[in-house]
Amino acid sequence: MAPKQRQKLTAAAAAAAATVPAAAATVPEPTTIDSIGEDLLNNILFRLSAESCASAACVNSSWNLIINRFLTLPNLSSALSCNPCLQDAVDEVVDKVLARPIRPQFVMASIGPSYDLKEAHYLITGRFGCQIPVITSISYGIFGQDANTNQFEEVQWNTMKDNQAHEDLRNEDEGVLVTVGFLPGLIVDLIPLKRARDKDIDIKPVLAKLDYAFTEETVIVGDAGSRFLYQDGTISNRFNNRESSSAAVALLFSRDTNKPPGVGETQFHVMLSTGVSPIGPIYKAVNVEAKFRDNSTQFMARTKGIDFYLDGETILDQIYDELGDHTHSRTLYVGVAKTRRCTFGDVRISSMCMHEFYLVLRGDNEYLYVHGDGISDFDSFQFYHANPDLAYASCNDVSNDMKLLKQDLNHLKNDDHSNSNGSMHMHKKSVFGGMMFACYGRGKLFFGEPNVDASPFLENFPGVTFSGTYCNGEIAHGDYSFYVKESKGQSCIRCSLHEFSTVYLVMSYTPPALPED
Repeated sequence: MAPKQRQKLTAAAAAAAATVPAAAATVPEPTTIDSIGEDLLNNILFRLSAESCASAACVNSSWNLIINRFLTLPNLSSALSCNPCLQDAVDEVVDKVLARPIRPQFVMASIGPSYDLKEAHYLITGRFGCQIPVITSISYGIFGQDANTNQFEEVQWNTMKDNQAHEDLRNEDEGVLVTVGFLPGLIVDLIPLKRARDKDIDIKPVLAKLDYAFTEETVIVGDAGSRFLYQDGTISNRFNNRESSSAAVALLFSRDTNKPPGVGETQFHVMLSTGVSPIGPIYKAVNVEAKFRDNSTQFMARTKGIDFYLDGETILDQIYDELGDHTHSRTLYVGVAKTRRCTFGDVRISSMCMHEFYLVLRGDNEYLYVHGDGISDFDSFQFYHANPDLAYASCNDVSNDMKLLKQDLNHLKNDDHSNSNGSMHMHKKSVFGGMMFACYGRGKLFFGEPNVDASPFLENFPGVTFSGTYCNGEIAHGDYSFYVKESKGQSCIRCSLHEFSTVYLVMSYTPPALPED
């Protein structure tokens, strides 16, 4: 703009100001971000990253109040990356899960077998600090939202024992899945199960004790077969130090009896898709002998209508003939129904019936051999085999159960309640996240198509955070009487460790009731 033009404009502005009353000529107060209104400010703060949000909470008391309000809501954030560089993969997933405000209460990470576990754990804990419980494990595959594409991915690595390449599985075993959560009204603790020097621990007896100790309403889910490292907020487990390593580790969620007012209830819903079918008659184990050196058990069997003991070779021939498998190539399990007693200190608990699976190793002209111990003479057992048709149908059953849960939540969400004054308020309940633990034998090769296991949750709760891993032993505590045809009058048969199954953990939240007018 030319100097003369600027002078004319300045003079015109001065003349205009001279015609305005003196009161109106007062310089207005500067506009601040607080003057934009609480709703818009809440929207802006909610879009900040977790780190920026933490900084913003320190600006003033009003911002701190707004941020604390949505940081006390339930939150589950998850992301995966298949970047071949471990450092880049960790940065991608952590940046993604912290892209929105969250107050991390726990971190669960799964990595591919080609990554170094110790290095991965170091990188992940370095991003979250030392005061948050973190579990890092090596898995057989991961499910979740890709950090770069935002698309749901099912990644299954080629970890087959025969080391043959499968075109439907990834031969590159890189990948990282990180899940971060905050569950209001719950306290999170990390509980390790210590391992004795040079001694592996069979997880079945541990789970059996948990079955005795906790009611069916107590949720116990997870992976029974992973290598892992952890930090509990104070001490880091060192995997390469066998003396201080742990056989298992659990995240314990307990209700906070001192939770502040205005915090609702977080609830867990567990569902199971089974993938094994029974085959053959029901047998009784006899001449049972545990071989602790190789963690196996040998035994013979009896069954109805036969007055002599059956050897392992004869039994397996009959089972494989019924399956039509003349090469004896299918994996078999025996499901053992047993009644046991357990004591805790001076307290003796009445007997309970439980069901446990054992991998069949082989059979000869004397015995049947299975992996693990804990079988006694006269325990009943039946053979089981993986069945993709049953697993597919079971996934549909889980989908229907989730649909019913969704309908129930929608009913509560739309249910108006009147108070004594006749005014109305809403009582909302919603699903905010889910996790899945699937047997590594399932997946695309098992079903012939991808995402079958994930479909029940994805179809019923689209857009809700959902992640999972492929496991070698799926834990789900509860009454699973359908495994046993003849329960001998037992109304409840406990089973905690499953085979060829998928365990679903659905998380819902009920906010506190609104005060009546």
